[in-house]
Amino acid sequence: MNSDDFSPDAGLIAPIWAGSPAEAATGDLAFLRALLDAEVALARAQAAEGLIPEGAVKDVMGAADALAREGTRTLALLARSGGNPVIPLVKSLTQRAPDAHLGATSQDIMDTAFMLVAGRVRDTIIADLDRVAVALARLAAAHRDTPMAGRTLTQHAVPTTFGLKAAGWRDLVLDARDRLTAVVLPAQLGGAAGTMAAFIPRVVGRRLLAGFARELGLAEPRLPWHTLRTPVVDLGSALAFTAGALGKMAADVLVLSRTEIAEVAEGTGGGSSALPHKSNPVGATLIAAAARTTPSLLAILYGSLAAEDERPSGAWHAEWSPLRDLLRHAGGSAAHAATLAEGLRVDPGRMRVNLDLTRGMLVAERLSVALTPTLGRREARALMERASHRVIAEGITLRQAILRELAPGDLNITDLDELFDPATYLGSAPALTDRALTRRPAGDHDA
Repeated sequence: MNSDDFSPDAGLIAPIWAGSPAEAATGDLAFLRALLDAEVALARAQAAEGLIPEGAVKDVMGAADALAREGTRTLALLARSGGNPVIPLVKSLTQRAPDAHLGATSQDIMDTAFMLVAGRVRDTIIADLDRVAVALARLAAAHRDTPMAGRTLTQHAVPTTFGLKAAGWRDLVLDARDRLTAVVLPAQLGGAAGTMAAFIPRVVGRRLLAGFARELGLAEPRLPWHTLRTPVVDLGSALAFTAGALGKMAADVLVLSRTEIAEVAEGTGGGSSALPHKSNPVGATLIAAAARTTPSLLAILYGSLAAEDERPSGAWHAEWSPLRDLLRHAGGSAAHAATLAEGLRVDPGRMRVNLDLTRGMLVAERLSVALTPTLGRREARALMERASHRVIAEGITLRQAILRELAPGDLNITDLDELFDPATYLGSAPALTDRALTRRPAGDHDA
């Protein structure tokens, strides 16, 4: 079997992004189109400055369309000899349109294409994050006062509300959205060594760069950034943060959907190849997997900051695969998270049952505070520790244990039922939920 017999990457072992908007926007054909879009934009900008004839733009556009129809496999194989796909692309392009690619270097086109692809993927991610935020706001409002066990280091701690948990998820989603929105995606046009020498003196380099960026809808950079990789690291960081922020929600859903907890469930779970009774939380599983994958991808981009000279050997090339994977993982996570949040089923009854699993010890902190005026802080805590041990050893409730430990009159509380009810010890959880829900996405001035 030779290399031409292999089928293109179809995402067989990448269910996190297969079928998502990010898949189509980051495929080889999408990158080819972005490379060609950059070449066409360069021709337009150069024609506007008189560097090439106006008629040459039509030639470049026609050549670009012809190359887009030819596909990517031949170009991919030819890229091996020069180290990047722009070299054989330009060779084919200039055979049809001799004025194409004038004065640019391959990294100009490759970096610009990556920023174009990133911008297109970012739009789909932000749209999905908006769906997630809307769904979580709805859940937070609906369950503002729904009590559940707060867990720390895997154990029941004090009561909280599901509304506050959902509001916290939403806050992270909005943090991710803000970071993605703030990332600057610049065009790249520096020529062979970042001096733009091939365009001088016939045209002011900065004016050409501004026109090139404008044609593409990208930002105009202050300097050529061939070895100044801030745009790539900023983009990668925002994508990794997005995957991690969604991973927090997924991690909580995975815990809360365990059979023995069963406080939430995915709207459409997945099946098992061996166990027909199972409905697995597949969406949360895939999101969690992406959150664990992206930090290592981001590390490669940070490593590539140490890029030597005016154009590097290896550092730039090392970015391509991890950056595309970051776009795919963040995009796939956002798409799955939208479905997860919109379909999440919440079981307040089960949450109430679980509140009582520790037979009242969820309000131990509250009781310690209530007993302090009578017993003093140290003795109140010591009593609570003794009572907690009795709950475990004797299988009784905390209320029974406390009453066995206390002398008559020590518990000067009028409403014992409320004191021992975890659903009445929610602190500021409802108010914090309300406060969180006043936050709007950056740039959203509605409401």
